[in-house]
Amino acid sequence: MAGLSFEKKRAPRTVGYPAAVPVRVYGPESASVDGVPVVAAPGEEIQQAVLNRLQSLAISVGAPIHATVHDDLAGCVVPLEVSADGSSRVTGEPVRLTAPRTPGTAAPAHTMPNPPQAPADRFGPPPVMDAPPVTAGPRDAGAGPGTASGAGTGAALGLGLPFDEPAPAQTPARGFDAVAEEVLGDGPLTETAEGAELLAEPLGRINEAVRAGRVDAAAELAERTLAEASAVFGPHHAEVLHVRELSAYIAYLGDDPVRACRLSLELAGLRRQARDGEAAYGNLQSAATAWRAVRDPEEGLRLGRELIGLWTELAAEPGPAADDPRPLEAARARMIRLTDRAAKAAQT
Repeated sequence: MAGLSFEKKRAPRTVGYPAAVPVRVYGPESASVDGVPVVAAPGEEIQQAVLNRLQSLAISVGAPIHATVHDDLAGCVVPLEVSADGSSRVTGEPVRLTAPRTPGTAAPAHTMPNPPQAPADRFGPPPVMDAPPVTAGPRDAGAGPGTASGAGTGAALGLGLPFDEPAPAQTPARGFDAVAEEVLGDGPLTETAEGAELLAEPLGRINEAVRAGRVDAAAELAERTLAEASAVFGPHHAEVLHVRELSAYIAYLGDDPVRACRLSLELAGLRRQARDGEAAYGNLQSAATAWRAVRDPEEGLRLGRELIGLWTELAAEPGPAADDPRPLEAARARMIRLTDRAAKAAQT
């Protein structure tokens, strides 16, 4: 699988998965996807492990995976779509079954008898939550994780999805989604005429390396290109900020969510100072995507405080950040979970 090109991975589905993959969440530590046991890694929530597995399936077949999630803890069944780029969306109304089970309640008789092991063949970019990055070498480049939909319904199921309904079709691509579309597309690679003369060729090579799954090589090329562009144009030039966005996305693909988050937060601050609320919001979304992949709770708390502080300031101004407060609320909810995890880690 690691030797296949990105284009082959995005070929039409050839694996015989059912129209809707059955998913069962038995309890806080065990679940199954298409009958295969799934367990949460240390410090990982079971819903994160499930989304991780579904994303791996989507990457393996080169197409979005549709799943029917039966969450015993929440007492709900919800239809979900998970794409190879890590984005997730609720595709229909959840169905309430019986009263949700609490973590201490015994699981049904079909609960897996033995603690299963985490899969050994995980690959691709990390999903859109607190989950660990899914990797293999060489790493796959898929499109950047997008904004998931469904957290009024998704949050009730514990899926960590940050919205209540699918985003409207006219919503522009933002954050890592926008960067991924550029990397995988055939549109202009630069934003200015002077940038095209200097950067078109190196940016083309960077994108080619990303598409081929050579993330380490892409990161090295991006660093050199960023240094050259900064020396020529200055650190705040549009082309330099553009290359920094690409570097943050590559860091995310390269399993360095902390660096990706920090780069994106710096960019968001610069864009806000320049009164470009739309671009700043896109960088905040990238930062949030990377932040959800940070597993260390202490590091997550440090980055989260900076993310929420900047997001709160941007939401107080006219623009897309002020139009929808739910992602910010979801970030604050995650901070509560991280605080609990950090406190538990300190006791061990």
